[in-house]
Amino acid sequence: MVGIVMGSDSDLGIMKAAMETLDKFGIEYDVTIISAHRMPDVFYDWASHAEEKYDVIIAGAGGAAHLPGMAAAITPVPVIGVPIYTKSLGGVDSLYSIVQMPSGIPVATVAINGAKNAAVLAAKIISVKDPSMRQKVKDFAKGLKDGVMEKKSKIENIGWKAYLDDMNK
Repeated sequence: MVGIVMGSDSDLGIMKAAMETLDKFGIEYDVTIISAHRMPDVFYDWASHAEEKYDVIIAGAGGAAHLPGMAAAITPVPVIGVPIYTKSLGGVDSLYSIVQMPSGIPVATVAINGAKNAAVLAAKIISVKDPSMRQKVKDFAKGLKDGVMEKKSKIENIGWKAYLDDMNK
């Protein structure tokens, strides 16, 4: 079970990639919106009980982006932070807030808006103790390779100009 938390409903458009990817892996999850700054008591309650329910937490946050780090400080459950793109600083502010955690409070951090990778990482973490999930992770990786192999074959057969023309149709 994965807990997905985000600081605002404006993050949902990015975080949906995590839910869609977890669906593909057949991983159960809960989704909630909690602002660590505007409702710290609610956030603390959620994070302090996370280990009773979740194997992994995916936390998306933009700007000051304290949500993933605070979750990691409160719960022993692995936390994956998703820095959300911001208009003011392009998400670099979010990335730095999440990745610059003090020693002993790790947050696995994916790329800005990298919710899909957060879900893949969650699947890999779960696969440590679940052989069927390990196979799903392997199958996912094979699907990625197969997709690129198809593109490789196509560009080699029809040339780059025709390939670009097909892409632009």
